[in-house]
Amino acid sequence: MELLKEIIPKLSRVAVLGSSTEPGNALELKEVRGSAEAFKMTLHSLDVVDPKDIEPAFRAASKEGAGAVLLLGSPVLNAQRKQVGEFAVKYRLPAIYYTAEFVETGGLMSYGVSRNDLVRRAATYVDKILKGAKPADLPVEQPTKFEFVINLKAAKQIGLTIPPNVLARADKVIK
Repeated sequence: MELLKEIIPKLSRVAVLGSSTEPGNALELKEVRGSAEAFKMTLHSLDVVDPKDIEPAFRAASKEGAGAVLLLGSPVLNAQRKQVGEFAVKYRLPAIYYTAEFVETGGLMSYGVSRNDLVRRAATYVDKILKGAKPADLPVEQPTKFEFVINLKAAKQIGLTIPPNVLARADKVIK
């Protein structure tokens, strides 16, 4: 929410796209609501449980006056990354995604766990298990590396200028 507010200072309404059937999205939405309140923003939650729900959700977000879109984790949205990015451009809605793959396929920006780091860390677990460690004895770890990715081409398509101070914090900028 903070990143959205930094690139759109007058942002007051954000549409949140996610699936009510996805485990964890209710908790994630609760956390997002708290963040939105801190930045004096109103949220409009839109349920996307099927690919055919994507464009109506973007249309509703636009019609309801959302100034931006935030996506929650969803296999449906993830499988339709390119389409999601195209609708964000079509409805001229800046969107922030939970994974860099959305940005690499045309989305505006993402902030989330570094999947490369997760894979690398998973390999260390496999190595320990292959060397005799009992999986039940290994500690559960939380992600420690997050990445912020911005796509300047997408920003240009929706008529948005990313402030230099935000660009400077990006781990990766796609031009």
